[in-house]
Amino acid sequence: MPVAARVKAKDFFTDAEWAPLSARSSWKGLWLIVHCWATILAAGALAVWAVEAPMPLWLVWLKPLAVLAAIMVIGARQLGLAILMHDGAHGCLHPNLKVNDWIGEWLTGAPTNANLARYRDYHLSHHKFAQQSEDPDLGLSKPFPTTRDSLVRKAIRDLTGQTFYKQRIQPSLDAFRTGAKKGVAWQKTARGVLGFWSHFLIVNAILLAALIALGVWWAYPLLWIVPMATWYPLVTRFRNIAEHACIAEGEPDPLRQARTTKVGPIERLVIAPYFVNYHCEHHMFMHLPCWSLPKVSRMLEKKGVTPRMLTASGYPEVLRMASAKG
Repeated sequence: MPVAARVKAKDFFTDAEWAPLSARSSWKGLWLIVHCWATILAAGALAVWAVEAPMPLWLVWLKPLAVLAAIMVIGARQLGLAILMHDGAHGCLHPNLKVNDWIGEWLTGAPTNANLARYRDYHLSHHKFAQQSEDPDLGLSKPFPTTRDSLVRKAIRDLTGQTFYKQRIQPSLDAFRTGAKKGVAWQKTARGVLGFWSHFLIVNAILLAALIALGVWWAYPLLWIVPMATWYPLVTRFRNIAEHACIAEGEPDPLRQARTTKVGPIERLVIAPYFVNYHCEHHMFMHLPCWSLPKVSRMLEKKGVTPRMLTASGYPEVLRMASAKG
């Protein structure tokens, strides 16, 4: 199997430059997790306040607007949790691997039913074979470029919950159908499905219980499940497109197997949190903690490396490129 070509840190950095960039931190990963949950809670609290606060009739329109804004921010931070779990898959969240894996599983993965161990095996294979025929993520980039109508249809499926259902709910239902066809007792299938969902159910039960205790149970479906079923799939699609779409299969240049996309503060808030846009740098140096990527990017620019890398000026450019067919 052909593996993707790689670069070495020493090709671009001195040992003195590289050591602080690659160092693991006992607090930075934890701080980003706290920041992510604090952002989720703040956005949710503001939406709850807006919904329940008495307002004059001429200001009532602010209520749905606040809920919509919260859905976008929370959905993006659910992606943020996935990004931080991704750092955990690379062993970057904490220098102690047991701590790294525990917080990566329970504080970042389980809330949205992602599993660190399963993801790690899959994702490291993606790095090994990036944009090569064995890359397990190649199917995410192969459909592009597509037509604008096709991209719009995909976005509609994301925002209407169809993608969420297909990716999250349907596999469990299919497991019961497959088990029934094979004569497997439904109790056995149920145990398997429950095992798959178990960490998610535990964390979400705690979250729901807390909201019930606060007297705002309705915030769980509206401000946690709805973002997970709508905005989160959409921004995940945008992220996938930006990272590898319109890159040739078998691309030999390790500086052009992934794309870095420039973002501003609004994009960081609702589309690309926690430095996920520095994807070319991440593929060049996959064991760097995410918080080191901006500095690495600036250093590579000063060293004249950036023109050799695959970059985009922003998500609008990437989406135009991805929908330029026909």
